[in-house]
Amino acid sequence: MEQAITVNPKTGATGWAIICTVSAAVVGGTALRSGRDTQAAGSAGSPAKRLPEGPGLSAKYPQDHGIGSDPQVLFAEDFETGTIEAIGQRWGEASNQGGHALAFSPDAPAGGGRRSLQMTATLGENTGGHLYTRLSRGLDTAFTRFYVKFPPDAGYIHHFVTLGGYNPSTSYPQGHAGERPRGDDRIHVGIEPYGDYGRYPAPGIWNFYAYWPEMKISADGKYWGNALRPTRPPQVPTGRWQCVEVMLKLNSTPEQHDGELALWLDGKLIAHFARGGRRGPWSGMGFGLLDGGGEPFEGFRWRTSPDLKLSFFWLLHYVTENALRRNRVANPSGTNRVWFDNIVVSTAYVGPIKGR
Repeated sequence: MEQAITVNPKTGATGWAIICTVSAAVVGGTALRSGRDTQAAGSAGSPAKRLPEGPGLSAKYPQDHGIGSDPQVLFAEDFETGTIEAIGQRWGEASNQGGHALAFSPDAPAGGGRRSLQMTATLGENTGGHLYTRLSRGLDTAFTRFYVKFPPDAGYIHHFVTLGGYNPSTSYPQGHAGERPRGDDRIHVGIEPYGDYGRYPAPGIWNFYAYWPEMKISADGKYWGNALRPTRPPQVPTGRWQCVEVMLKLNSTPEQHDGELALWLDGKLIAHFARGGRRGPWSGMGFGLLDGGGEPFEGFRWRTSPDLKLSFFWLLHYVTENALRRNRVANPSGTNRVWFDNIVVSTAYVGPIKGR
């Protein structure tokens, strides 16, 4: 079982609805000009095309100093200035239940400054926290890079960092759990750890979770987010910082299936989802990447109207007792923590922090 987000449109308060999901994925390719172009290989590229790896836009800004002023950057956050309240105002919308979900930490990635943001979910008190920002303009292609660290005693979570769009754009996250988007109204793609019913050690493997108009219907007759994952999904590390970057490219016209999705970890291309990649069967649970065989992926038709753009970034850490039960946790910890830092939303590939 999973849970999907519901939001009160008047107050912006979040809630959740139970859903079912199993993760899966596919890859493909296209050419991008930023960063160091490399040949996608293995689970990250069939057919063979090119995407950047290693240094990207960040190479121009050692230790990320000044990266927020780059004309290709729409949003940047390093948590180095301001109070928790000020940061919430800077983002536009925050969830800090009881004033205990969000806090600063002196733990930060190398070259990333002096402090990071800690999000804590405490069973019986809250379900974690979030920061949500509406982008200054709508995008057809967006890259989002963030650093994340899970503690050695990390637990399983429900939902995590999300990139997407609403038409019209809103200053708070919306709901519509179990409903397929029309294609002119919304798109929602999360990158999140997934435990697969305890098969993987907490917090799990990296997995995409997406809503779009050509998603498949679930066995219960509703549309719960389709899950997408690489052939050999990487385990989310604990006890160290990891650089995570996602590219979401919307289809060029309403009729085309040329939308894409990609994932980088520590500057290495892990998966590229695009037309022509090999996939296994596709159902309401998603579809799985294959190194060979299977069928060619049709590509993503993320939207049916050019008016739908990518318009928000959601830094989310959501944990429930149901997530722990689902992953067969007998004695769950009372707290589940995660740290975030050095967030950039851009129209170009960003890459890891560059040293001095």
